[in-house]
Amino acid sequence: MTATMEVNGVRYRLGVGLMLVNADGLIFVGEREDTPGAWQMPQGGIDDGEDPRAAALRELGEEIGTEAAVIEAETADWLRYDFPDFLAGKAFKGKYAGQMQKWYLLRFTGADSDIRLDAHEQEFSRWRWSSAEDVLTAIVPFKRGLYEQVLAEFGPLLTRA
Repeated sequence: MTATMEVNGVRYRLGVGLMLVNADGLIFVGEREDTPGAWQMPQGGIDDGEDPRAAALRELGEEIGTEAAVIEAETADWLRYDFPDFLAGKAFKGKYAGQMQKWYLLRFTGADSDIRLDAHEQEFSRWRWSSAEDVLTAIVPFKRGLYEQVLAEFGPLLTRA
């Protein structure tokens, strides 16, 4: 069962977001299997009683098919986005107004060949490494504000000094 949180009487699905960064400071994005043209960073729900960091590592394995990464940072606060009207009654069968997420910056320690989108129930049809600017350009508009917050917090950490 997925964990939830209420904010001002509105129910949100709790989840994690993953900013997987390679040695060049580029960010992993995947094209959603169910929505061609929609590119995003990996994200997923937190199970009831599950630690958010554990959920982040589980989602890394499920969505990207690798464990070749280390957590370097997490957002100071929970971030949220609301589903737009056209998704509000459809996404998760209308049970949530949106998602409340804890985001993690993970440093990729493997080779591109370690990424296997088909390792679990496939959520992405293809993937690429992108610049922060490209990530913001490619994300669906209703998540852009959240992505801007994540990039503002993690941006200084993308490349190593």
